Amino acid sequence: MFTLNTRTTCVERSLSAKLHEPKLSRSRTTARVTPRNVVTASGAPLTDRKLRVAVIGGGPAGACAAETLAKGGCETFLIERKMDNCKPCGGAIPLCMVGEFDLPEEIIDRKVTKMKMISPSNRAVDVGQTLNDKEYIGMCRREVMDDFLRKRAKSLGANLVNGLFMKIEDPGQGNGPIMVQYNDYEEESKTGVPKTLEVDVVIGADGANSRVAKCIDAGEYDYAIAFQERIKIPDAKMEYYKDLAEMYVGDDVSPDFYGWVFPKYDHVAVGTGTVVNKTAIKQYQTAMRNRAEEKCEGGKIIRVEAHPIPEHPRPNRVKGRVALVGDAAGYVTKCSGEGIYFAAKSGRMAAEAVVEQSMNGTKEIGETDLRVYLDKWDRKYWATYKVLDILQKVFYRSNPAREAFVEMCADEYVQKMTFDSYLYKTVVPGNPLDDAKLLANTVASLMRSNALRIASKSGIAA
Repeated sequence: MFTLNTRTTCVERSLSAKLHEPKLSRSRTTARVTPRNVVTASGAPLTDRKLRVAVIGGGPAGACAAETLAKGGCETFLIERKMDNCKPCGGAIPLCMVGEFDLPEEIIDRKVTKMKMISPSNRAVDVGQTLNDKEYIGMCRREVMDDFLRKRAKSLGANLVNGLFMKIEDPGQGNGPIMVQYNDYEEESKTGVPKTLEVDVVIGADGANSRVAKCIDAGEYDYAIAFQERIKIPDAKMEYYKDLAEMYVGDDVSPDFYGWVFPKYDHVAVGTGTVVNKTAIKQYQTAMRNRAEEKCEGGKIIRVEAHPIPEHPRPNRVKGRVALVGDAAGYVTKCSGEGIYFAAKSGRMAAEAVVEQSMNGTKEIGETDLRVYLDKWDRKYWATYKVLDILQKVFYRSNPAREAFVEMCADEYVQKMTFDSYLYKTVVPGNPLDDAKLLANTVASLMRSNALRIASKSGIAA
């Protein structure tokens, strides 16, 4: 059985964000915090100042963008309201991210070297036998990792602003500055002091409910609801999860995604998600908790979290001198639900484009310059998103298909190809003979799952 610590629970506050957004304050005088009359023209040299860039949102996407901009010579403002934010998130990061983004081991709670894939019938397949002794999946708490990334950006010259972004009137399609309106909470104000920041470029990294995206008419996307409980379990139970993560599939835990048990520093994160039946998310979470109950027996729920997760990139991710990155752009993969690495990577790539096109902040840039980032991103990752979309549609559509999926995960070649692609974010060339065998096994598994699905519908025992 589980108990709930209500003093530390934050139930679904972000879940309702799409329906309940704070209105603009009209009772205060707007303060201007940078000089007036900034004139912009793409390619024009900046003789008396550096290019000014506002990054909205201080998660991995925003923090990595701000760090790159500051190092590249741009005057950078990183605006984030919740400096102690603990976004609902599984917290898994690939091995390549540790080196690529120079992450210290102190922010990694657990190094997962083993995984269990658990089918609807509770068949468990051990995954991870192809990993060497230096390979692992990092498990982090977002409040720890995000804080580290923001502080590093600040140490490199970014101006960290405790503020809530409100709106921009013109996304920089004209030659004037972009006027960023936000509420400043630096002086411990409960309601915030309305201020305006004049900048040349804006990078929107403000998550799935992005206000920046709304300001540039980026278009809607379908989204999943992720629901997660952090559960403090007895030490003996925690020992079982010290280097192990579990993934559960089945109609009971999600009709179109998976449930998880991921180990953290001193607790486990138990959660699930869905796109097609968001109103039943608590029902799926209850089922997920029940399936993991024996291994988490005696646990105490210390935090409840919920958050929307984008399901595909937004139709418009650049407009004028505004670019979207991370969840705001819709960069979460289907099938796996991975978003942290792609958030950090997109933030860095957008910032690199700004730095390069502005010649280290010495000249103005325009929409064409920002689209350099977009073109590079789509060329590099379009295939990844498409393949994972197809896999989700094929293997998450029914319980028989999920059984086939788990059955395939027992294959050592499948594990090697999957982990190599995930850990290093590269498509590893396969062995033609093994690829042919894999194709044959996949077809056979799908045929079997289809037969089982038809038999279950007609009431025939398979």
